Amino acid sequence: MPIGVISIGSHVPERIVSNREIAAWADTTEEWLESRTGVLERRYAADTDATSDLALPAAREALDALGPQAREKLAALIVATCTPDHPQPSTAAILQHKLGLPALPAFDLNAVCSGFLYGLTVAEGLLTGRAAGSYALLVGADMFSRIMDRGDRRTVSLFGDGAGAVVLGEVPEGYGIRGGSLRTDGHLHHYVGVEAGGTRTTLDQRARESGEQLFRMDGRSVREYAMTTLHKIIGETLADCGAALGDIDRFVFHQANRRLLEAFAAEAGIDPAKVVLTAPHLGNTAAASIPLTLHEAHRTRPLERGEHILFASIGGGMTAGAALLTWY
Repeated sequence: MPIGVISIGSHVPERIVSNREIAAWADTTEEWLESRTGVLERRYAADTDATSDLALPAAREALDALGPQAREKLAALIVATCTPDHPQPSTAAILQHKLGLPALPAFDLNAVCSGFLYGLTVAEGLLTGRAAGSYALLVGADMFSRIMDRGDRRTVSLFGDGAGAVVLGEVPEGYGIRGGSLRTDGHLHHYVGVEAGGTRTTLDQRARESGEQLFRMDGRSVREYAMTTLHKIIGETLADCGAALGDIDRFVFHQANRRLLEAFAAEAGIDPAKVVLTAPHLGNTAAASIPLTLHEAHRTRPLERGEHILFASIGGGMTAGAALLTWY
């Protein structure tokens, strides 16, 4: 049987960071921030929180929606993140402990902002090879507030913290994940990254003094890559599924920024009313972005059985992903 999303959960921190705060940090104006990004505010986690603390309530909400039997049927826990609690062990192992789950495969996956769609494909493959009735818990969670250069208006204006989770399981024929496309263009890995903290560049005093532990992005190159690559992966996914843009009821994109999504929709001929946006009030929440936006869409106007939902993302690496889901 096909695999589909059978429950959703999400969580964002309480603290709202306005454009007024960002403008003061980065010596710019609220008008510049809104005009360039379309982001009005974002959420920042408390100083005492880690990524697993964001993931926990989102995961609980998705599991609790299915009742106590959901935990017993879990075959895997996957956490998509590029801002883990620690270099090791995995944030998934920590989340497994916090959820009180029994022994099961639990691991992290890092494809930066495309992590959730990479995780979706991995989870589908795991469940397809499992006994009937198994579930997988897939969480996207990131905390970019920890790696922001608050003086860089080009990046600090965009990102926020959050988590989204889905439980995947079997659905009837004609529903669920119908197809998708993943790609990585590794020769462009230098477009986005955090230089220090791994084995290439030790996070020592010199690295900290030069800010190499902070997030950097070549915004113009990323935008060009996104505008080109989104067309490719969406086209491949639709062709794989025998579908057309006009068949899609809602588009749930990674929320890179509002202006980029509006420009892409106009260029692709997508009805703006079908594009779900959370970037204006949550910013870019990286791997959490797609499940957070899916949950927001469901809360705003409940998803109906048979709706066709197209997911797509661009992330560091450079990575990209798309998937087509028929809602059950």
